[in-house]
Amino acid sequence: MGSAVEAREYQYEGLFQGYTGYQSGRHRQRRNVTDYGSSMVQWMRHRRPAYKGGPTLETERPSASFIVDMVTPAARRTNPADTIPAKHLHSSVNKERSPVNVVRWTPEGRRLLTGLMSGEFTVWNGTAFNFETLQSAHQSPVRQMKYTHSEDWLLSADQEGTVKYFQTNLNNVKEIHAHDHAVRDLAFAPTDVKFVTASDDATLKIWDFAGGIEEQTITGHNWDVKCCDWHPTKGLIVSGSKDNKVKLWDPRNGRCLTTLHGHKNQIQRCLFNPHRGDALATCARDSTPRIFDLRMMRDVLLLKGHDKDVATLTWHPHHPSLLSTGDWNGAIHHYILDEPNTPEGVAASIAPYDSPDPASAPVQSIYPAHRVTYAHDFTIWSLDWHPLGHILASGSNDRLTRFWTRARPGDTVVYQDRYHIGQEAAEARGTYNRKANQKREKEAEEAEEADEAEGLVDQQMPSKQQAVPGLPGLPGLPGISAPDGTSTGGAQTQPPSNITNMIAALTQNQLPQQQLSPPQMPGLPPGMPPIDPSKLQELLASGMFPPPPVPLPQGGQVGANAQFPPPPGFPGLPGAPPPPNLFPPGFPPVPPPPGMQQGESQQMGGGENGFGRKRAPLPSQSDSLKEEMKRGKYTRSR
Repeated sequence: MGSAVEAREYQYEGLFQGYTGYQSGRHRQRRNVTDYGSSMVQWMRHRRPAYKGGPTLETERPSASFIVDMVTPAARRTNPADTIPAKHLHSSVNKERSPVNVVRWTPEGRRLLTGLMSGEFTVWNGTAFNFETLQSAHQSPVRQMKYTHSEDWLLSADQEGTVKYFQTNLNNVKEIHAHDHAVRDLAFAPTDVKFVTASDDATLKIWDFAGGIEEQTITGHNWDVKCCDWHPTKGLIVSGSKDNKVKLWDPRNGRCLTTLHGHKNQIQRCLFNPHRGDALATCARDSTPRIFDLRMMRDVLLLKGHDKDVATLTWHPHHPSLLSTGDWNGAIHHYILDEPNTPEGVAASIAPYDSPDPASAPVQSIYPAHRVTYAHDFTIWSLDWHPLGHILASGSNDRLTRFWTRARPGDTVVYQDRYHIGQEAAEARGTYNRKANQKREKEAEEAEEADEAEGLVDQQMPSKQQAVPGLPGLPGLPGISAPDGTSTGGAQTQPPSNITNMIAALTQNQLPQQQLSPPQMPGLPPGMPPIDPSKLQELLASGMFPPPPVPLPQGGQVGANAQFPPPPGFPGLPGAPPPPNLFPPGFPPVPPPPGMQQGESQQMGGGENGFGRKRAPLPSQSDSLKEEMKRGKYTRSR
């Protein structure tokens, strides 16, 4: 039985020695893999009923010998400190870099889905963190993505106010125009029958999920609505707006139940606690997230420690008291709500629940249990936990998606890396090597590009340019339309003109003598009487009338070498010389195409292939050998 390592780093080359890639033929960089299977097996083998006062497992200690005893967060729900993700695992970046607006784990936890500013979805592997696929999902930046509670559907919203339905295989099956402005957030009802959207048009809308029909429009905010959430068990909706207010709504009639005050700037995110429905977490651009108690309809906890505005937050899926936040400086803070972690020199505050009058007691201040100060270089837009709770994914404006996990017992170097103390301080302490890291990052980017190139082979779309019928691969010519293969009813041919019908009938002697009148000449207005042949001859001799069409050869069939002048207005092939007799006498000659001499342009069309210059004879092998021997090569006989 393997050791129970929750964040163990394996190497592919440990299993396949000398593996160089079966397609690229080059050495592939070793990739870290996070394995949680052995930890799950360890927990399943030793788990016991959670009786109150019963025996528990041995407490984990900061020693490498306890690595084999590591278990998943679900096995130690009462100890959130062991789950804090302080170790950086991997940084993933697309070949075409774009800010990451949303990160979302798939319900089974095998992959991570990211929504980009370019409107695309990127799928990353959940254990090796390598690129899997890229899909063009929206025409504008992706703003939010949510899975249903049944884990069967994915909804995504974009900057243009569009909401799209996706299956678990990312097959788009439905699209609705929900708002005229950007949709900033959406949330599902506990039964997945309805969902709510929040938009910059200062409204919330409740939709029927199955039919995509709008059922109700909720108004009441005075500015853009930036976030919303649906209670995990009750018919209750919360929304946060740019007007600094947090409102609670009744989804049955759209009535505002109450307004929560406390923030001094735009609300960025609001989330109900998925475990305890009586707690609501909010963050705003005032650098102080707050925890509201719905039983008292007031804020009870004030989360301090951020220097800049807080952009996002997320609850842990197994620990009700663990909350993670990300700010505009790229820092990630982890709070344990029942541990104040008051720093030295600061007076400790009392929880409202411990005061004689909880309704009027001051707010308790909570300080972060752990800080990752340099997690990203720019704003962190989204955070999301793996369903098992052992990996935290973060998406930032620096175009990177990073993965974080807990440190192994006895690992203290992780707290001295560049993500905790900065790049310069880490270089001074010897925990960071700039040149080695740049080389490693370059190799990682090349590996990501190779994975992306291999992953997109099956998604390469054919050219949308029309081709000449019968000549696949040759693009269509200007002014000539070809069947696109989308219509039904057989071949699509143009009906022959009246002159063509007349000539065909004349060649087959199918017309009576009284109908052998001169045909209508092209270019004359319809209904004009036929011209007398003698007058027509005079007009042709004087040059005031265009020459008639060239008559067909004997038998009415076009020979293989028959040449016709191009039709009027035909532009000719790009780069080819004009046909002869195209311009009247005295007209200056057309210069040859760039890169071709005057004599060469006259030889166009006379080659063996009927189009192009004549090919000169290839040099003989003896002449080539003599030239190489003059250069000092091949002078010794074998």
